[in-house]
Amino acid sequence: MAHRFRLKSTLAVALLAGSTLGGFAFAQPSFADTGQSGQSASGDVSQLPSGASAQILPDFTELAARVKPAVVTILSDLAPGANPESGPGDQGGNGGPGGDQGPQAQNGMPFPLPFPFNMMPGAPGMQMQPQHPEVVEAAGSGFIINANGTIVTNNHVVEGAKTITVTLSDGTRLPATVVGRDPSTDIAVLRVHAKHPLPYLDLGDSKKVQTGQWVVAMGNPFGLGGTVTAGIVSAEGRDIGDGPYDSFLQIDAPINKGNSGGPLFNQQGKVVGMNTAILSPSGGSIGIGFAIPSDTIKTIVNDLIKNGHVTRGYLGVEAQSVDEPMAKALHLPDAGQGPLNGALIAQVEPDSPAAQAGLKAGDVIEKVDGATIHTPRDLAVEIAGINPGSQATLDIVRDGQAKDVQAKIAQLKAKVASNAGQTQQGTNQGSVGLALAPLTPDLRGQLNVPDGTDGAVVANVRPNSPADQAGIEQGDVVLGVNSTNVGSPNQAATAIHKALEGNSGAVALRILRQGQPIYVAITPDKSSG
Repeated sequence: MAHRFRLKSTLAVALLAGSTLGGFAFAQPSFADTGQSGQSASGDVSQLPSGASAQILPDFTELAARVKPAVVTILSDLAPGANPESGPGDQGGNGGPGGDQGPQAQNGMPFPLPFPFNMMPGAPGMQMQPQHPEVVEAAGSGFIINANGTIVTNNHVVEGAKTITVTLSDGTRLPATVVGRDPSTDIAVLRVHAKHPLPYLDLGDSKKVQTGQWVVAMGNPFGLGGTVTAGIVSAEGRDIGDGPYDSFLQIDAPINKGNSGGPLFNQQGKVVGMNTAILSPSGGSIGIGFAIPSDTIKTIVNDLIKNGHVTRGYLGVEAQSVDEPMAKALHLPDAGQGPLNGALIAQVEPDSPAAQAGLKAGDVIEKVDGATIHTPRDLAVEIAGINPGSQATLDIVRDGQAKDVQAKIAQLKAKVASNAGQTQQGTNQGSVGLALAPLTPDLRGQLNVPDGTDGAVVANVRPNSPADQAGIEQGDVVLGVNSTNVGSPNQAATAIHKALEGNSGAVALRILRQGQPIYVAITPDKSSG
């Protein structure tokens, strides 16, 4: 998934009902072997010790046979210089058969990094073509969601692709076009044209997924082709630090590079997730994988099919979590009375819906339209899901007093990632290679940024990007772009994009590094815009 200029925001709608795959019947469950010394391992229940219970394991043969025709392999021929190993939470890894052979990558992780091990995409297995060293082919997975050939996969499987080929389970190869991409949730929609209706899969209800239930993953690990693995849901609502809308299903079903974009099924054959990333020190599965929930896929896919991009609500605040000392300092009513909820507003964007509604730094948002806000991520998700132009009721606490605030939600302005965006000619907004984060009070203290100094923290720098080549470092604080002061990631992004619309071919960033303000000039890579 090629590195992207990460300036945050995302979420999202509903899809299909009927499935040509029909219902799912299961073979008779079999008993697990006891493997006890002096006894047959035939599974004969009569030989179990007195009082022992036989564990019944499910049989997935019928399910695998029925869903396999709708799972596809996706091959992307990437533009020269594209990095196919990038993915949500990706920090590179070791190559293997059909695995990455490119340089290590650090992409999109928040600052500071939350995990001691490498976050790897479950995705594209990359193969270099020796006869054409400039060509890189990335292999990932996907699944068909309607008979007309609409396919869902990860954005990082197809990002930067010059051409995309889909291989069906029967070996048929079809060229694919991009309907739309959403880098923020790492979801992409493709379309192929076959001469007959295609088998497809139903998207299930991920809200009904429970920790401990059996799930089956299917995809194309390491380029081996259709592979089925099984496991359980290890946890729900995981935030792996890739973006403000992270809410992954954690699974222990083995997934590896090449599995990205493949479906995750429940025992009824409904798709409850899309395999996206793994936590791994080596690049292989260690039993910690992450899947995008199907409810998120439904929303995003509907928007991409309808509009080619995702429309999200915008409030205009930078928020942080509330801990016990902060709750006491802010005189929150529930301080010291169990788990803390709420998102503490650290900064309000000028002229934003939040500013117009009278929100202030120090306010704690506890509910949005009745939905409880536990963390800043919950706030981002709820606001993103509100239609622009709608009124939202915010339950806040200010100076220890609860009150309601009405805010008219605006539309989040973000770079549209769609097929049209890939083929647009004449654009000079090249790739800079920066991921920016808000300058929260915690980061201000860690980076020794003086009080009263506003800016955006460099959370990550893509290796070999223009920003990397110019010497920008993680932890730098962007204070201004050319002659424009900036006070947040959104302001910095807007200023950078505006600066790149000119004809100078470069942008000057005023940064604060170890207490010293300096200017750094960046010449964007216009070939990878």
